Amino acid sequence: MCGIVGYVGSRPCRELLLCGLEKLEYRGYDSAGLSLVGDDHVELVRAVGNLSHLRQTLVARAAAQFAGVGGFGSALDASPPEPSTGIGHTRWATHGAVTEDNAHPHFDTSGQIHVVVNGIVENHAGLRRRLEAGGASFTSQTDAEVVAHLVASHYDGNLVEAVRAAYGELGGHFAFVAACALEPELLVAARRECPLVVGVGEGEHFIASAISAFLRETREVKLVEDGEIVAVRPDSADFLDAAGVPIPRRTEHIDWSEEAAEKSGYETFMLKEIHEQPAALAETIADRVCGDRIELGDIGVSDEELRTLRRIVVVACGTSYHAGLIGRYAIEAWARVPVEMDIASEWRYRDPIVGPGDLVVGISQSGETADTLAAMRMARDRGARVLAITNVMGSQATRDSDGVVYTRAGLEIGVAATKTFVSQVAVMYLIGLKLAELRGTLSPGCLSALLRDLESLPDHVATLVEQADAQASAIAEQWQDAGFFLYLGRHIGLPVALEGALKLKEVSYIPTDAYAAGEMKHGPIALLDERTPVVCVATDSPVLEKVLSNVAEVRARGAQVVAVATEGDARVAEYAEDVLYVPRTDWLLQPALAIVPLQLLAYRIARARGLNVDQPRNLAKTVTVE
Repeated sequence: MCGIVGYVGSRPCRELLLCGLEKLEYRGYDSAGLSLVGDDHVELVRAVGNLSHLRQTLVARAAAQFAGVGGFGSALDASPPEPSTGIGHTRWATHGAVTEDNAHPHFDTSGQIHVVVNGIVENHAGLRRRLEAGGASFTSQTDAEVVAHLVASHYDGNLVEAVRAAYGELGGHFAFVAACALEPELLVAARRECPLVVGVGEGEHFIASAISAFLRETREVKLVEDGEIVAVRPDSADFLDAAGVPIPRRTEHIDWSEEAAEKSGYETFMLKEIHEQPAALAETIADRVCGDRIELGDIGVSDEELRTLRRIVVVACGTSYHAGLIGRYAIEAWARVPVEMDIASEWRYRDPIVGPGDLVVGISQSGETADTLAAMRMARDRGARVLAITNVMGSQATRDSDGVVYTRAGLEIGVAATKTFVSQVAVMYLIGLKLAELRGTLSPGCLSALLRDLESLPDHVATLVEQADAQASAIAEQWQDAGFFLYLGRHIGLPVALEGALKLKEVSYIPTDAYAAGEMKHGPIALLDERTPVVCVATDSPVLEKVLSNVAEVRARGAQVVAVATEGDARVAEYAEDVLYVPRTDWLLQPALAIVPLQLLAYRIARARGLNVDQPRNLAKTVTVE
């Protein structure tokens, strides 16, 4: 979940590393640190809190040296040149409290070898006992520190071989980068299931958890595959497998705009990304709707296999799980294929019945979600075809699947997913319509109408984003101090309610529950009184009358209702204090619209409470550990 970045070249690297960490801070912001490699030593600086605290610490050290106390290099002519090799880390805590000692980089007993780690070392306890018995002195509570000591235990002047030997003893899923004072123009990295990518420059190389960390400096990259080790020097990046056999690796060009990582005038990344949803939808749909046909390209599963599927299993976590739920309703209705929906972390441990004839769809925004990847691998091992839905080219999900459908949402910085969610929903719609086309379960006229409605979604979302914000702000002002929210929905509205509630929990920290409206009388109704806001998804659907009956029961208990309804439906206003209307389209497509006012409502409540929506506490953008 953490962010790591490294640099080796000819330029002073401190600011390069800090700028890289700023682009990765969405991955964790409990603490941060740098190790800068000099000619015969490594300078370490760490700080608790986000990167501003690390910068303050660096400034204080520079001032201390200027005063003659010592520390990091100052601007004095007599001071040594700033190192041009270094590693940096921004942490999301797993093992060990949020303290400076637990912050990365970690180092061995001699202080010569420093490492930054993303992931979990599952066998850390046994390794720690062995290393301590051999004389290693640990300074933290983390699992990650064992990596530094383990590399040091194998070091005899060759950092590449030391990392390779250590890699063979480590259990779990992780990526790490090691630096050594005795080899100042070398960084050695390894990955197992966690992301890592090399940036290629002129006489310099970067290595990081994500391309965004060095996008300002280079768009030429080399992808580190699972199970590989890479030795990075100013003029080379040498790839090895776990046995030490060299692996050729070509350079790829990434055509991303650096501006995509900036706020572009919006007050937060989350608000910017809510406003980017029309473009994300348009890009995702774009050339995939060709007249009255759907073209998904080579997705690794043949048309004949899609025609004869026994069933579909969708595995995902969090927001991606909610997108999959929407897809389940649509696929079953349009293509008449049974769809099983499961939380990836649960599915993989219940010995699921899956095999030939099944299509397993793994949904992961980052393509690096640990539980989803493990579920996908299990499915392939058992003979099922596996299709990944992800937003990141070259991510692990693209390699653990038979084929991929990209969401094309662009870089998403905000921890709370917005534009990636609607893009995932759009991909699920495309898959459902493609299956219906191949299996002949929709008439040509119905299929054509649905495709026209799908193509209209970006325009509808653009209108909705502009219109719904003011009303969401007014509702937020009224309910910003509420102690509890209940969200309700039925059928296709249920996953919208689940996602809306998740957004509110993520960014406002208000206790929130989401329920199938028909289940409300089986417990949650006991929570309601006149101080309880109830958010109800009441868009057009065959079960709308039943939803309104549930809303009437809510109001009978004194609760206040905020409803999301379809434009032109006057009935809903009779049952709610506030109604957020969305444009009319096919009822199965309405979730892509109905979520937008709920995103804005969560956003405005959090902002009214003075919270940082881009960095919600305890959360990270990419969950690469269990």
